[in-house]
Formats: sequence, C-alpha cells, structure tokens
Amino acid sequence: MVLPIVAYGHPVLRKVAEDITPEYPELKKFIEDMWETMYNSNGVGIAAPQVNKAIRLFVVDTEQIVEGFDEEDKRQYPNEKPIKQVFINARKVEETGTPWSYNEGCLSIPKVREDISRPQTVRLRYMDEQFKEHEAEFSGITARVILHEYDHIDGKLFIDYLAPIKKRLIKKKLDDISNGKIRTDYRMLFAK
Repeated sequence: MVLPIVAYGHPVLRKVAEDITPEYPELKKFIEDMWETMYNSNGVGIAAPQVNKAIRLFVVDTEQIVEGFDEEDKRQYPNEKPIKQVFINARKVEETGTPWSYNEGCLSIPKVREDISRPQTVRLRYMDEQFKEHEAEFSGITARVILHEYDHIDGKLFIDYLAPIKKRLIKKKLDDISNGKIRTDYRMLFAK
C-alpha cells in the first residue's frame, strides 16, 4: 500500500526515532509499504518518520541510481557498490573521508534541491528485516543516501546543513510546503 509522505513542517520529522523489536506490529507489511511508497514517489530512500512513524527504520535502493550513471558518473564514482537494503535500529559507528558536495532533495521537501556536503564513507551498525545484526561500511552515493535517511531517524533534514543565507532564500518554499501549497505526483500528509 502506498502511504502518504509527511511534508516539511510536520512534527514527526523532528523527533528522534525510537528503536523497535521484532514484535513491532505488522513490521513485514510496513516494510513492504515503505518500498512501495518509495518507488511510487521516485525516491531512492525513505525513512519511517517520512510515513509518520517515529521508529528507527529506513530503506535504501541505490541500484537505480548506479544503473542510470552516464560515462562521466562512472569515471567519477568508479567503485560505487549499489545496495537495496533495509536498516533497522541503525547507529553510526564513524564517518570518514573528505566531505564532498552533491545536490540533494527530499520527498518530504518537494521541489527543493540544494548542494549538501557529507563525508565520503560511513560505517553503520544495524539490523536487517530478520533482526540479524550487521556492521558495514558504505561509500560514495550509497553512503550519501544512507546518511540522508539516517538523519531522518535522528530528527534532522538536509536543509539543516544549509548556511543561514541559503535558508532565508528558500523560506517561502518551505512555508508553502508546510502550509500544503505544493503539488506533487504522490500523496502528502501535512501538519495543518
């Protein structure tokens, strides 16, 4: 089932999400719904707070990004290892590498894209959908998508990394989103 995506301004996007256990109600169905919602909205990742659940869960599929690489992208990211994965109760172990800028957007903040600087690599400890524990390192575009979704479970948004002047320049767009004055190809849930 395609779920509505929570729009900027909704309080759930600013909550630090809580860990879950294998007994979380209808977890398998919820994860299936998250995948369906993400693909329906042309996303490459989505976190539970974006579908109005303040739990530490997100899904990422960078296969579609890497498949769309042109020759320049392939040269720029030669070692990109795409993933399609569920992350539950994730915790950052460390971030490494020289920060680099990339133009990011967010399903909860439609029609706003900005260059955001993030580290090249992230090491995470997390559980998969069977609650098997993992620790793994991710780099490049995949690390960026993971860090973006990880921010959601910590109550942060990509616009939090912008300089104050940039935030002022997009304030009207953000106000319009939080007031429901936005059109998207997917259903949204607004705070008001």
